[in-house]
Amino acid sequence: MEILNEDASKAISKPQKTGMSTGGKILIAATGGVGIGLSIVCASFVAPAFRRICLPYVPATTEQIQNVLSFLPRNAGGKLLDIGSGDGRIVVAAAQHHRGLKTDGVELNPWLVYYSRLAALRHGVSKQTSFFRRDLWKFDIKDYNFVVIFGVEQMMQDLEHKLIAECPHNTKIIACRFPLPSMQHVKIIEDGVNTVWFYDLDKPSGSS
Repeated sequence: MEILNEDASKAISKPQKTGMSTGGKILIAATGGVGIGLSIVCASFVAPAFRRICLPYVPATTEQIQNVLSFLPRNAGGKLLDIGSGDGRIVVAAAQHHRGLKTDGVELNPWLVYYSRLAALRHGVSKQTSFFRRDLWKFDIKDYNFVVIFGVEQMMQDLEHKLIAECPHNTKIIACRFPLPSMQHVKIIEDGVNTVWFYDLDKPSGSS
């Protein structure tokens, strides 16, 4: 947020004999402090988190959430990880629809992690969910049966290598917005920006 300052002399037609009151100075200082604080918080939500590849915060749409959930079996159990979980929408939605599924999110932005935990508490799934403030490239993903990815095109190749190297052979991968570059998807929901690709590490040569 940019704050523009104007020359106070332009707004004053005559010199003033008395300066600003002490109360006025305190009020300006207080409101200015609040404004700066809000700017910092808001910037944390909209500015890209700094990591090896810049992963901006872009909230999942309702259609994307539904497309992701459609790839989770009705009786899904085990553990799900949302990479770059943002405000926690996918993690919370998956927990609500699959009570037997432990759902986690990994996110670098601390404000988004705090917000996600509050959202999980508000929706009654805090015991079923966890949110970690970690660098995704250093986060251990070997214990997850489902992995959801909201990435950017530049990171998908490196992320594919990490998934193949660390995930169990039967892990199911759900990629949103951008596909994995080399792995063959098993299914796809083509819906413009809401397109979702489904991969099964147990079927590396699967067909669409």
